[in-house]
Amino acid sequence: MPHQGKKRELKEEDKLQEDSEQEIDQQLFYGDDEIVQDKTITAGLISDAPKLPKNFEERQNWKRLIVILEACQLQITKNRRGDNELINCDDHQRTIKNMGKRYEDFRPDITHQCLLSLMDSPLNKAGKLQVIIRTNKNVMIEINPHMRVPRTYKRFAGLMTQCLTKFKIKAEGSQTVLMKVIKNTFDKVLPVGVRMIGTSSKAKLVDLQEYVDNLEEMDNDKPVAFIIGGVSVGNPAMEVEGISDAVCISNYGLSAACVCTKLCSAFEAAWDVL
Repeated sequence: MPHQGKKRELKEEDKLQEDSEQEIDQQLFYGDDEIVQDKTITAGLISDAPKLPKNFEERQNWKRLIVILEACQLQITKNRRGDNELINCDDHQRTIKNMGKRYEDFRPDITHQCLLSLMDSPLNKAGKLQVIIRTNKNVMIEINPHMRVPRTYKRFAGLMTQCLTKFKIKAEGSQTVLMKVIKNTFDKVLPVGVRMIGTSSKAKLVDLQEYVDNLEEMDNDKPVAFIIGGVSVGNPAMEVEGISDAVCISNYGLSAACVCTKLCSAFEAAWDVL
């Protein structure tokens, strides 16, 4: 009987993931369909930020740092009440064990920490940062630079769960889309010919500020993309197809959020953002 319960739980988990992926394929791009969302979660999530490019040509020429958080561990399960929630290693140990997975493979808090670091940076407030999330299930999410990331993990988890199930999140009392699921292809998201650079503790060691300054000399006024693994173990940023280089920015192992902070600081110095 216990084995039957585990099998049933695993089947329900697989079905939920399959349904989610099918809905993403069917609803992209979602247009102006009305999305029902929890206003208590989306309240106060829009911040002041400079004007952003509005058309394709402006986006192609928009000088910015593009940060791609790769292999972020954002998976959904249903709780006993039948509500969707984000799986994390603290609250869902039994579910993770039944799935035969490792606890360290369910760290959505890493994504939360990275977003706090990125979206609160002067670089973002200056309109020179674009953030994209790609989950370990190949779901890609674009973050609006105007978005104010929830301060607490619980509120962030609720917001991300809504995004993964409703496919976009709007600010309360506004038509501003804060997060949206987009088609999983860099060709549709990144500017043509953009330089993509992976980060990993296994790559060659560089002085980050010197490296960024050299990029500025080579690709002046062009956007550049850095890929950071949104994980606690592994090097997913080195495995992304299309990267032109891979670098290590410290002699020490750094958290993903720390890498985000150092990267933003380097570009702020290079672009005179105070």
